[in-house]
Amino acid sequence: MKRYQMYVNGEFVASHTGKYFPVHDPSTEEVIAEVPDADAADVEQAVAAARTAFDTGGWPQTTAVQRGRILLRLAEKIRQNAAHLAELECRNSGKPIVEAEYDIADAASCFEYYGGLANKIMGHVNPVPDNAISLSMKEPVGVAGQIIPWNYPIMMAAWKLAPALAAGCCCVLKPAEQTPLTVLEMAQWLTEVGLPPGVVNIVTGFGESAGAPIVAHAGVDKVAFTGSVVVGKQIMKSASDTLKRVTLELGGKSPNIFFADADFEAAVDGALFGVFINQGEVCSAGSRILVQRPIYKKMVEAMSEKAKKIRLGPPLARETKMGPLISKEQCDRVVSYLEVGTKEAKVAFGGGRPKEFARGYFVEPTIFYDVDNSARIAREEIFGPVAAVIPFDNEADAIRIANDTSYGLAAAVWTRDIFKAFRVVKALRAGIVWVNHMQPTYVEAPWGGYKHSGFGRELGPWGLEEYLETKQVHINLNEQPIGWY
Repeated sequence: MKRYQMYVNGEFVASHTGKYFPVHDPSTEEVIAEVPDADAADVEQAVAAARTAFDTGGWPQTTAVQRGRILLRLAEKIRQNAAHLAELECRNSGKPIVEAEYDIADAASCFEYYGGLANKIMGHVNPVPDNAISLSMKEPVGVAGQIIPWNYPIMMAAWKLAPALAAGCCCVLKPAEQTPLTVLEMAQWLTEVGLPPGVVNIVTGFGESAGAPIVAHAGVDKVAFTGSVVVGKQIMKSASDTLKRVTLELGGKSPNIFFADADFEAAVDGALFGVFINQGEVCSAGSRILVQRPIYKKMVEAMSEKAKKIRLGPPLARETKMGPLISKEQCDRVVSYLEVGTKEAKVAFGGGRPKEFARGYFVEPTIFYDVDNSARIAREEIFGPVAAVIPFDNEADAIRIANDTSYGLAAAVWTRDIFKAFRVVKALRAGIVWVNHMQPTYVEAPWGGYKHSGFGRELGPWGLEEYLETKQVHINLNEQPIGWY
Protein backbone atom coordinates (compact mmCIF):
# COMPACT_ATOMS: atom_id res chain seq x y z
CA MET A 1 0.00 0.00 0.00
CA LYS A 2 1.34 3.42 -0.98
CA ARG A 3 0.68 6.69 0.82
CA TYR A 4 0.32 9.55 -1.64
CA GLN A 5 0.54 13.30 -1.08
CA MET A 6 -1.30 16.16 -2.72
CA TYR A 7 0.41 18.45 -5.22
CA VAL A 8 0.28 22.14 -4.26
CA ASN A 9 2.54 24.97 -5.44
CA GLY A 10 4.92 22.56 -7.12
CA GLU A 11 5.40 20.33 -4.07
CA PHE A 12 3.89 17.15 -2.69
CA VAL A 13 2.26 17.94 0.64
CA ALA A 14 0.00 16.36 3.23
CA SER A 15 -3.23 17.90 4.41
CA HIS A 16 -2.75 20.35 7.27
CA THR A 17 -4.96 18.02 9.32
CA GLY A 18 -2.60 15.07 8.84
CA LYS A 19 -5.61 12.90 7.95
CA TYR A 20 -5.70 10.33 5.14
CA PHE A 21 -8.44 8.18 3.68
CA PRO A 22 -8.22 4.76 2.01
CA VAL A 23 -8.46 4.04 -1.71
CA HIS A 24 -9.77 0.60 -2.71
CA ASP A 25 -9.41 -1.91 -5.50
CA PRO A 26 -13.06 -2.58 -6.39
CA SER A 27 -12.29 -6.05 -7.71
CA THR A 28 -10.91 -7.28 -4.37
CA GLU A 29 -12.28 -4.64 -1.95
CA GLU A 30 -8.74 -4.28 -0.59
CA VAL A 31 -7.12 -0.97 0.36
CA ILE A 32 -4.36 -0.22 -2.15
CA ALA A 33 -3.41 3.35 -1.16
CA GLU A 34 -4.03 6.27 1.16
CA VAL A 35 -4.37 9.90 0.11
CA PRO A 36 -4.69 13.16 2.06
CA ASP A 37 -8.15 14.15 3.29
CA ALA A 38 -8.18 17.79 2.23
CA ASP A 39 -10.51 20.44 3.59
CA ALA A 40 -11.20 24.15 3.05
CA ALA A 41 -7.83 25.19 4.50
CA ASP A 42 -5.99 23.00 2.00
CA VAL A 43 -8.12 24.39 -0.82
CA GLU A 44 -7.22 27.89 0.38
CA GLN A 45 -3.52 27.08 -0.01
CA ALA A 46 -4.04 25.59 -3.47
CA VAL A 47 -6.09 28.55 -4.70
CA ALA A 48 -3.56 30.99 -3.28
CA ALA A 49 -0.79 29.19 -5.17
CA ALA A 50 -2.81 29.26 -8.39
CA ARG A 51 -3.65 32.95 -7.94
CA THR A 52 0.00 33.86 -7.41
CA ALA A 53 1.05 31.86 -10.47
CA PHE A 54 -1.61 33.61 -12.53
CA ASP A 55 -1.52 37.14 -11.13
CA THR A 56 2.20 37.69 -10.54
CA GLY A 57 3.96 34.44 -11.46
CA GLY A 58 3.98 35.11 -15.18
CA TRP A 59 2.19 31.99 -16.44
CA PRO A 60 -0.31 33.93 -18.61
CA GLN A 61 2.62 35.84 -20.10
CA THR A 62 4.42 32.71 -21.28
CA THR A 63 4.27 32.37 -25.01
CA ALA A 64 1.77 30.06 -26.60
CA VAL A 65 4.66 28.08 -28.07
CA GLN A 66 6.14 27.55 -24.60
CA ARG A 67 2.83 26.35 -23.19
CA GLY A 68 2.33 24.03 -26.13
CA ARG A 69 5.76 22.45 -25.70
CA ILE A 70 5.08 21.79 -22.02
CA LEU A 71 1.85 19.98 -22.91
CA LEU A 72 3.64 17.94 -25.54
CA ARG A 73 6.32 16.94 -23.03
CA LEU A 74 3.64 15.89 -20.55
CA ALA A 75 1.98 13.78 -23.25
CA GLU A 76 5.31 12.08 -23.91
CA LYS A 77 5.74 11.31 -20.20
CA ILE A 78 2.31 9.70 -20.15
CA ARG A 79 3.15 7.56 -23.16
CA GLN A 80 6.49 6.52 -21.67
CA ASN A 81 4.72 5.37 -18.49
CA ALA A 82 1.59 4.03 -20.18
CA ALA A 83 1.89 0.46 -18.92
CA HIS A 84 2.26 1.53 -15.30
CA LEU A 85 -0.57 4.06 -15.54
CA ALA A 86 -2.91 1.57 -17.22
CA GLU A 87 -2.31 -1.04 -14.52
CA LEU A 88 -2.88 1.53 -11.77
CA GLU A 89 -6.03 2.85 -13.46
CA CYS A 90 -7.23 -0.70 -13.79
CA ARG A 91 -6.65 -1.52 -10.11
CA ASN A 92 -8.13 1.75 -8.88
CA SER A 93 -11.25 1.96 -11.09
CA GLY A 94 -12.00 -1.69 -11.87
CA LYS A 95 -12.11 -1.18 -15.63
CA PRO A 96 -10.62 -3.92 -17.85
CA ILE A 97 -6.95 -3.46 -18.69
CA VAL A 98 -7.62 -3.16 -22.42
CA GLU A 99 -9.98 -0.24 -21.80
CA ALA A 100 -7.52 1.35 -19.37
CA GLU A 101 -4.81 1.24 -22.04
CA TYR A 102 -7.09 3.09 -24.44
CA ASP A 103 -7.80 5.69 -21.74
CA ILE A 104 -4.12 6.37 -21.13
CA ALA A 105 -3.51 6.77 -24.85
CA ASP A 106 -6.49 9.12 -25.12
CA ALA A 107 -5.19 11.23 -22.23
CA ALA A 108 -1.83 11.60 -23.98
CA SER A 109 -3.59 12.47 -27.23
CA CYS A 110 -5.56 15.17 -25.46
CA PHE A 111 -2.42 16.88 -24.15
CA GLU A 112 -0.86 16.56 -27.63
CA TYR A 113 -3.90 18.09 -29.31
CA TYR A 114 -3.99 21.13 -27.03
CA GLY A 115 -0.22 21.37 -27.18
CA GLY A 116 -0.65 21.92 -30.91
CA LEU A 117 -3.64 24.23 -30.49
CA ALA A 118 -2.01 26.53 -27.92
CA ASN A 119 -0.37 28.76 -30.54
CA LYS A 120 -3.50 28.98 -32.66
CA ILE A 121 -5.55 31.18 -30.32
CA MET A 122 -6.44 34.16 -32.47
CA GLY A 123 -8.35 37.40 -32.06
CA HIS A 124 -10.02 39.56 -34.70
CA VAL A 125 -9.83 42.98 -36.25
CA ASN A 126 -13.30 44.48 -36.14
CA PRO A 127 -14.41 46.87 -38.92
CA VAL A 128 -15.67 50.09 -37.29
CA PRO A 129 -17.02 53.32 -38.84
CA ASP A 130 -14.36 55.60 -37.27
CA ASN A 131 -10.71 56.38 -37.91
CA ALA A 132 -9.70 53.71 -35.42
CA ILE A 133 -8.54 50.15 -35.06
CA SER A 134 -10.84 47.83 -33.12
CA LEU A 135 -9.41 44.54 -31.91
CA SER A 136 -10.87 41.52 -30.16
CA MET A 137 -8.27 39.74 -28.04
CA LYS A 138 -8.46 36.35 -26.32
CA GLU A 139 -7.12 36.08 -22.78
CA PRO A 140 -7.15 33.30 -20.15
CA VAL A 141 -10.14 33.36 -17.82
CA GLY A 142 -7.92 33.05 -14.73
CA VAL A 143 -7.90 30.34 -12.07
CA ALA A 144 -10.00 27.30 -12.94
CA GLY A 145 -11.45 24.93 -10.36
CA GLN A 146 -11.86 21.50 -11.93
CA ILE A 147 -13.75 18.58 -10.40
CA ILE A 148 -13.67 15.24 -12.20
CA PRO A 149 -15.50 11.90 -11.83
CA TRP A 150 -14.33 8.37 -11.13
CA ASN A 151 -15.28 6.59 -14.35
CA TYR A 152 -12.43 7.92 -16.55
CA PRO A 153 -9.93 9.35 -14.03
CA ILE A 154 -6.84 10.33 -16.00
CA MET A 155 -8.73 10.98 -19.21
CA MET A 156 -11.10 13.41 -17.47
CA ALA A 157 -8.10 15.13 -15.89
CA ALA A 158 -6.61 15.61 -19.36
CA TRP A 159 -9.92 16.93 -20.72
CA LYS A 160 -9.88 19.61 -18.02
CA LEU A 161 -6.19 20.45 -17.62
CA ALA A 162 -5.03 20.48 -21.25
CA PRO A 163 -7.29 23.24 -22.64
CA ALA A 164 -6.95 25.32 -19.47
CA LEU A 165 -3.15 25.24 -19.62
CA ALA A 166 -3.11 25.90 -23.36
CA ALA A 167 -5.23 29.00 -22.73
CA GLY A 168 -2.87 30.24 -20.02
CA CYS A 169 -5.06 29.46 -17.01
CA CYS A 170 -3.93 28.08 -13.66
CA CYS A 171 -5.78 25.14 -12.14
CA VAL A 172 -6.97 23.60 -8.89
CA LEU A 173 -8.01 20.05 -9.75
CA LYS A 174 -9.90 17.68 -7.46
CA PRO A 175 -10.03 14.07 -8.63
CA ALA A 176 -12.85 11.83 -7.41
CA GLU A 177 -12.14 10.46 -3.95
CA GLN A 178 -12.52 6.91 -5.32
CA THR A 179 -9.93 7.27 -8.09
CA PRO A 180 -7.17 9.81 -7.40
CA LEU A 181 -4.15 7.60 -8.04
CA THR A 182 -3.26 8.05 -11.72
CA VAL A 183 -3.74 11.81 -11.48
CA LEU A 184 -1.33 11.94 -8.53
CA GLU A 185 1.15 9.76 -10.43
CA MET A 186 0.96 12.21 -13.34
CA ALA A 187 1.67 15.09 -10.93
CA GLN A 188 5.23 13.85 -10.37
CA TRP A 189 6.11 14.91 -13.93
CA LEU A 190 4.57 18.40 -13.90
CA THR A 191 7.66 20.19 -12.64
CA GLU A 192 9.92 18.05 -14.80
CA VAL A 193 8.11 19.04 -18.02
CA GLY A 194 8.40 22.73 -17.15
CA LEU A 195 5.24 23.81 -15.32
CA PRO A 196 6.05 26.57 -12.80
CA PRO A 197 4.87 26.15 -9.19
CA GLY A 198 1.20 26.88 -8.65
CA VAL A 199 0.10 26.49 -12.25
CA VAL A 200 -1.45 23.08 -11.50
CA ASN A 201 -2.53 22.12 -7.99
CA ILE A 202 -4.16 18.78 -7.11
CA VAL A 203 -6.14 18.39 -3.90
CA THR A 204 -7.63 15.08 -2.81
CA GLY A 205 -10.73 14.83 -0.72
CA PHE A 206 -14.48 14.56 -0.66
CA GLY A 207 -17.09 16.71 -2.32
CA GLU A 208 -18.41 18.51 0.74
CA SER A 209 -15.03 19.16 2.36
CA ALA A 210 -12.83 19.82 -0.70
CA GLY A 211 -15.02 20.21 -3.77
CA ALA A 212 -17.49 22.70 -2.31
CA PRO A 213 -14.75 25.08 -1.08
CA ILE A 214 -13.28 25.15 -4.60
CA VAL A 215 -16.63 26.14 -6.07
CA ALA A 216 -17.34 28.78 -3.42
CA HIS A 217 -13.87 30.36 -3.39
CA ALA A 218 -13.82 33.97 -4.59
CA GLY A 219 -10.33 33.42 -6.01
CA VAL A 220 -11.60 30.84 -8.50
CA ASP A 221 -12.77 32.42 -11.77
CA LYS A 222 -14.30 29.36 -13.40
CA VAL A 223 -15.54 25.92 -12.40
CA ALA A 224 -15.56 22.92 -14.73
CA PHE A 225 -17.42 19.90 -13.40
CA THR A 226 -18.21 16.44 -14.70
CA GLY A 227 -20.56 14.36 -12.58
CA SER A 228 -24.15 13.99 -11.47
CA VAL A 229 -27.07 16.33 -12.13
CA VAL A 230 -27.70 16.71 -8.40
CA VAL A 231 -24.18 17.97 -7.72
CA GLY A 232 -24.20 20.06 -10.90
CA LYS A 233 -27.23 21.97 -9.63
CA GLN A 234 -25.52 22.56 -6.28
CA ILE A 235 -22.46 23.90 -8.09
CA MET A 236 -24.55 26.33 -10.12
CA LYS A 237 -26.19 27.68 -6.98
CA SER A 238 -22.91 28.05 -5.13
CA ALA A 239 -21.07 29.59 -8.08
CA SER A 240 -23.77 32.24 -8.46
CA ASP A 241 -22.61 33.88 -5.22
CA THR A 242 -19.33 34.85 -6.87
CA LEU A 243 -20.66 34.98 -10.45
CA LYS A 244 -17.95 32.65 -11.70
CA ARG A 245 -18.22 30.95 -15.05
CA VAL A 246 -19.41 27.34 -14.98
CA THR A 247 -19.36 24.46 -17.44
CA LEU A 248 -21.19 21.26 -16.56
CA GLU A 249 -21.03 17.82 -18.17
CA LEU A 250 -23.67 15.86 -16.32
CA GLY A 251 -25.69 12.70 -16.72
CA GLY A 252 -27.42 10.99 -19.58
CA LYS A 253 -30.04 8.44 -20.54
CA SER A 254 -29.03 8.14 -24.14
CA PRO A 255 -31.31 6.53 -26.74
CA ASN A 256 -29.68 3.98 -29.05
CA ILE A 257 -32.18 3.72 -31.93
CA PHE A 258 -32.33 0.68 -34.24
CA PHE A 259 -34.50 0.75 -37.34
CA ALA A 260 -35.55 -2.44 -39.07
CA ASP A 261 -33.26 -1.75 -42.03
CA ALA A 262 -30.09 -1.54 -39.91
CA ASP A 263 -27.19 -3.94 -40.41
CA PHE A 264 -28.43 -6.49 -37.87
CA GLU A 265 -25.14 -7.99 -36.68
CA ALA A 266 -23.55 -4.57 -36.33
CA ALA A 267 -26.66 -3.39 -34.51
CA VAL A 268 -26.48 -6.17 -31.91
CA ASP A 269 -22.81 -5.43 -31.23
CA GLY A 270 -23.51 -1.71 -31.09
CA ALA A 271 -26.33 -2.14 -28.62
CA LEU A 272 -24.23 -4.24 -26.23
CA PHE A 273 -21.09 -2.13 -26.55
CA GLY A 274 -23.06 1.08 -26.11
CA VAL A 275 -24.42 0.12 -22.70
CA PHE A 276 -21.90 -2.35 -21.25
CA ILE A 277 -18.57 -0.66 -22.04
CA ASN A 278 -16.79 0.37 -18.82
CA GLN A 279 -19.40 -1.62 -16.83
CA GLY A 280 -22.04 0.87 -17.97
CA GLU A 281 -20.36 3.59 -15.89
CA VAL A 282 -20.50 6.00 -18.82
CA CYS A 283 -22.42 9.27 -18.94
CA SER A 284 -23.25 8.72 -22.62
CA ALA A 285 -24.19 5.04 -22.22
CA GLY A 286 -26.87 3.95 -24.69
CA SER A 287 -28.98 2.54 -21.89
CA ARG A 288 -32.32 3.10 -23.64
CA ILE A 289 -32.28 0.72 -26.60
CA LEU A 290 -35.12 1.59 -28.97
CA VAL A 291 -35.87 -1.17 -31.48
CA GLN A 292 -38.38 -1.08 -34.35
CA ARG A 293 -41.04 -3.77 -33.98
CA PRO A 294 -40.23 -5.87 -37.10
CA ILE A 295 -36.83 -6.80 -35.59
CA TYR A 296 -37.70 -6.32 -31.92
CA LYS A 297 -38.02 -9.95 -30.80
CA LYS A 298 -35.06 -11.07 -32.90
CA MET A 299 -32.94 -8.24 -31.50
CA VAL A 300 -33.73 -9.04 -27.86
CA GLU A 301 -32.91 -12.70 -28.42
CA ALA A 302 -29.66 -11.94 -30.25
CA MET A 303 -28.54 -9.45 -27.59
CA SER A 304 -29.24 -11.96 -24.83
CA GLU A 305 -27.33 -14.69 -26.63
CA LYS A 306 -24.27 -12.47 -27.18
CA ALA A 307 -24.42 -11.11 -23.64
CA LYS A 308 -23.61 -14.62 -22.42
CA LYS A 309 -20.15 -14.19 -23.96
CA ILE A 310 -19.35 -11.03 -21.98
CA ARG A 311 -16.66 -12.22 -19.63
CA LEU A 312 -16.64 -10.77 -16.13
CA GLY A 313 -13.42 -11.09 -14.24
CA PRO A 314 -10.30 -9.53 -12.74
CA PRO A 315 -9.62 -6.22 -14.47
CA LEU A 316 -5.97 -7.07 -15.13
CA ALA A 317 -6.90 -10.22 -17.09
CA ARG A 318 -6.78 -9.39 -20.79
CA GLU A 319 -9.77 -11.62 -21.58
CA THR A 320 -11.99 -9.69 -19.16
CA LYS A 321 -14.68 -7.62 -20.86
CA MET A 322 -16.39 -6.28 -17.74
CA GLY A 323 -14.86 -5.57 -14.36
CA PRO A 324 -16.49 -4.56 -11.08
CA LEU A 325 -18.39 -1.37 -10.36
CA ILE A 326 -16.42 1.34 -8.62
CA SER A 327 -17.64 0.90 -5.02
CA LYS A 328 -20.03 -0.85 -2.68
CA GLU A 329 -22.23 2.23 -2.71
CA GLN A 330 -22.51 2.19 -6.50
CA CYS A 331 -22.98 -1.59 -6.56
CA ASP A 332 -25.84 -1.38 -4.06
CA ARG A 333 -27.41 1.41 -6.08
CA VAL A 334 -27.34 -0.60 -9.31
CA VAL A 335 -28.68 -3.71 -7.58
CA SER A 336 -31.58 -1.65 -6.23
CA TYR A 337 -32.44 -0.69 -9.82
CA LEU A 338 -32.32 -4.35 -10.83
CA GLU A 339 -34.99 -4.98 -8.20
CA VAL A 340 -37.04 -2.09 -9.57
CA GLY A 341 -36.63 -3.37 -13.12
CA THR A 342 -38.01 -6.82 -12.35
CA LYS A 343 -41.26 -5.10 -11.32
CA GLU A 344 -41.41 -2.79 -14.33
CA ALA A 345 -40.34 -5.05 -17.21
CA LYS A 346 -39.19 -8.50 -18.25
CA VAL A 347 -35.66 -9.85 -17.82
CA ALA A 348 -33.99 -11.18 -20.95
CA PHE A 349 -30.57 -11.68 -19.41
CA GLY A 350 -28.78 -11.13 -16.10
CA GLY A 351 -30.56 -9.36 -13.30
CA GLY A 352 -28.29 -9.90 -10.31
CA ARG A 353 -24.79 -10.34 -8.95
CA PRO A 354 -22.65 -13.17 -10.33
CA LYS A 355 -22.24 -15.98 -7.81
CA GLU A 356 -18.70 -16.91 -8.88
CA PHE A 357 -17.15 -13.84 -7.23
CA ALA A 358 -16.83 -14.00 -3.47
CA ARG A 359 -15.37 -10.50 -3.36
CA GLY A 360 -15.57 -7.44 -5.56
CA TYR A 361 -18.43 -5.23 -6.71
CA PHE A 362 -19.45 -7.27 -9.74
CA VAL A 363 -22.90 -7.01 -11.34
CA GLU A 364 -24.17 -9.08 -14.26
CA PRO A 365 -24.81 -7.33 -17.57
CA THR A 366 -28.59 -7.07 -17.51
CA ILE A 367 -31.12 -6.67 -20.32
CA PHE A 368 -34.69 -5.66 -19.53
CA TYR A 369 -37.22 -5.72 -22.38
CA ASP A 370 -40.80 -4.61 -22.98
CA VAL A 371 -39.86 -1.49 -21.05
CA ASP A 372 -42.19 1.48 -21.13
CA ASN A 373 -40.42 4.82 -21.46
CA SER A 374 -42.20 6.02 -18.32
CA ALA A 375 -40.52 3.31 -16.20
CA ARG A 376 -37.87 4.34 -13.71
CA ILE A 377 -35.27 2.15 -15.40
CA ALA A 378 -35.94 4.12 -18.61
CA ARG A 379 -35.93 7.58 -17.04
CA GLU A 380 -33.30 7.56 -14.28
CA GLU A 381 -29.57 7.30 -14.86
CA ILE A 382 -28.43 4.00 -13.33
CA PHE A 383 -24.74 4.26 -14.24
CA GLY A 384 -24.26 0.53 -14.42
CA PRO A 385 -24.60 -2.38 -16.87
CA VAL A 386 -28.38 -2.18 -17.23
CA ALA A 387 -30.15 -1.94 -20.61
CA ALA A 388 -33.79 -1.02 -21.11
CA VAL A 389 -35.11 -2.26 -24.47
CA ILE A 390 -38.11 -0.30 -25.75
CA PRO A 391 -40.13 -1.11 -28.90
CA PHE A 392 -41.24 1.56 -31.38
CA ASP A 393 -43.41 1.60 -34.49
CA ASN A 394 -42.06 4.21 -36.90
CA GLU A 395 -39.71 7.14 -37.29
CA ALA A 396 -41.96 9.63 -35.55
CA ASP A 397 -42.50 7.21 -32.68
CA ALA A 398 -38.75 6.70 -32.26
CA ILE A 399 -38.09 10.45 -32.16
CA ARG A 400 -40.89 11.01 -29.64
CA ILE A 401 -39.60 8.32 -27.27
CA ALA A 402 -35.96 9.34 -27.70
CA ASN A 403 -36.64 12.98 -26.83
CA ASP A 404 -38.98 12.12 -23.94
CA THR A 405 -36.26 12.49 -21.30
CA SER A 406 -34.83 15.21 -19.10
CA TYR A 407 -31.37 14.39 -20.45
CA GLY A 408 -29.75 15.27 -23.76
CA LEU A 409 -26.13 14.18 -23.84
CA ALA A 410 -25.90 11.60 -26.61
CA ALA A 411 -27.89 9.40 -28.99
CA ALA A 412 -27.27 6.95 -31.81
CA VAL A 413 -29.21 6.03 -34.97
CA TRP A 414 -28.80 2.76 -36.86
CA THR A 415 -30.17 2.55 -40.41
CA ARG A 416 -29.03 1.98 -43.99
CA ASP A 417 -31.23 4.89 -45.15
CA ILE A 418 -29.03 8.00 -45.07
CA PHE A 419 -32.01 10.31 -45.57
CA LYS A 420 -33.80 8.80 -42.60
CA ALA A 421 -30.62 9.01 -40.57
CA PHE A 422 -30.26 12.74 -41.16
CA ARG A 423 -33.92 13.42 -40.46
CA VAL A 424 -33.60 11.71 -37.10
CA VAL A 425 -30.24 13.36 -36.34
CA LYS A 426 -31.80 16.79 -36.83
CA ALA A 427 -34.83 15.92 -34.70
CA LEU A 428 -32.93 14.52 -31.70
CA ARG A 429 -32.32 16.88 -28.77
CA ALA A 430 -28.82 15.74 -27.87
CA GLY A 431 -25.35 17.25 -28.00
CA ILE A 432 -23.74 14.18 -29.60
CA VAL A 433 -25.40 11.94 -32.19
CA TRP A 434 -23.74 8.92 -33.76
CA VAL A 435 -24.94 7.16 -36.91
CA ASN A 436 -24.30 3.41 -37.22
CA HIS A 437 -21.87 3.57 -34.30
CA MET A 438 -21.94 4.09 -30.54
CA GLN A 439 -19.45 5.82 -28.22
CA PRO A 440 -16.63 6.95 -30.55
CA THR A 441 -15.04 10.00 -28.89
CA TYR A 442 -12.45 12.24 -30.48
CA VAL A 443 -10.46 15.03 -28.91
CA GLU A 444 -11.01 17.04 -32.10
CA ALA A 445 -14.83 17.07 -31.77
CA PRO A 446 -17.07 18.85 -29.21
CA TRP A 447 -18.44 16.97 -26.21
CA GLY A 448 -21.40 18.15 -24.14
CA GLY A 449 -25.15 17.99 -23.85
CA TYR A 450 -28.55 19.64 -23.82
CA LYS A 451 -31.10 19.97 -21.02
CA HIS A 452 -30.16 18.30 -17.71
CA SER A 453 -27.01 16.90 -19.30
CA GLY A 454 -25.39 20.28 -18.74
CA PHE A 455 -23.97 23.09 -20.81
CA GLY A 456 -20.67 24.18 -22.29
CA ARG A 457 -18.45 22.00 -24.41
CA GLU A 458 -15.22 20.11 -23.88
CA LEU A 459 -12.66 18.95 -26.46
CA GLY A 460 -11.72 20.51 -29.76
CA PRO A 461 -11.44 24.29 -30.11
CA TRP A 462 -14.75 24.51 -28.23
CA GLY A 463 -13.10 23.18 -25.10
CA LEU A 464 -10.33 25.77 -25.37
CA GLU A 465 -12.85 28.59 -25.80
CA GLU A 466 -14.38 27.74 -22.40
CA TYR A 467 -11.13 28.91 -20.75
CA LEU A 468 -10.83 32.20 -22.66
CA GLU A 469 -12.19 35.69 -22.13
CA THR A 470 -12.75 38.14 -25.00
CA LYS A 471 -11.40 41.67 -24.61
CA GLN A 472 -12.25 44.56 -26.94
CA VAL A 473 -9.41 47.01 -27.61
CA HIS A 474 -10.02 50.38 -29.33
CA ILE A 475 -7.12 52.37 -30.78
CA ASN A 476 -8.00 55.91 -31.85
CA LEU A 477 -6.15 57.03 -35.02
CA ASN A 478 -7.70 60.50 -35.16
CA GLU A 479 -5.30 63.19 -33.92
CA GLN A 480 -8.10 65.72 -33.40
CA PRO A 481 -9.86 66.14 -30.04
CA ILE A 482 -13.07 64.26 -29.55
CA GLY A 483 -14.99 67.53 -29.56
CA TRP A 484 -17.50 66.55 -26.93
CA TYR A 485 -17.91 70.06 -25.45
